[in-house]
Amino acid sequence: MTILVTGATGNVGRHIVDQLIRSGARVRALTRNPASANLPQSVEVVYGDLTDPDTMVEALHGATAMHLITFNSVDSAPLHTGPEIVELATKAGIRKVTLLWSGTKGPVEEAVEASSLEWTHLQPDVEFMSNTLAWADSIRSEGVVRQLNGQALNAMIHEADIGSVAATVLLGEGHAFKSYSLTGPEVLSAYDKIRIISSELGRDLRFIELSEEEERARMRQSGVQEEMIDYVVGWYANPPKAASRVLPLVEEITGLPARTFAQWIAENKTKFL
Repeated sequence: MTILVTGATGNVGRHIVDQLIRSGARVRALTRNPASANLPQSVEVVYGDLTDPDTMVEALHGATAMHLITFNSVDSAPLHTGPEIVELATKAGIRKVTLLWSGTKGPVEEAVEASSLEWTHLQPDVEFMSNTLAWADSIRSEGVVRQLNGQALNAMIHEADIGSVAATVLLGEGHAFKSYSLTGPEVLSAYDKIRIISSELGRDLRFIELSEEEERARMRQSGVQEEMIDYVVGWYANPPKAASRVLPLVEEITGLPARTFAQWIAENKTKFL
């Protein structure tokens, strides 16, 4: 059984690859830059570009399951090539697909749901713990964290837990045509996260709460598109209730408790030093 993983070099994709390998699966990783993929030696790394489905024909050949991202890895915009990808996957003999939700149902999700593929949506309704890396530079240089609305609550999820769920679904049965809302095991504010980081680093950190205007200016300076700026600012101004719910699905599906933010920080401590 060969499983094709798209987005294999991303934050979540690498964990999916690792989890599949640990389970003994044969993994084929799709990437636009095979030479710099830096994946385990047992992984078959192949070139492919989701925005150009014709480049995926060889990668799909012989695979029976696939993890599919639904967004362009260059700018995180929704992929518009869903129908073409699904047609090629079906012809190649792909039977099962997991999809990593991008926030809204787009062309890829719609095409998969209209097909004969056994699909499972993985929907983290919360932040990824890796988003905390946006604080790394200011923590290293100033001991400061800047953000909108420090009281906003989030049951953020470890990317490895998404990887574990994806691997379990791709290798198992009973998950077809289901949507899984995934969260971490605890609800945290920015203040909570800073306390946990401070404890791990052994260093006091300060929090500076930004105004909406300051956050918009900061994101523009970083090259973020206006549509994404509006989404982020809107989210922090009025956090969705779903983001502050802890759901048990990670443990129910994988048999293991969801990883904590303290675990994530301990694993990534050197990035903040």
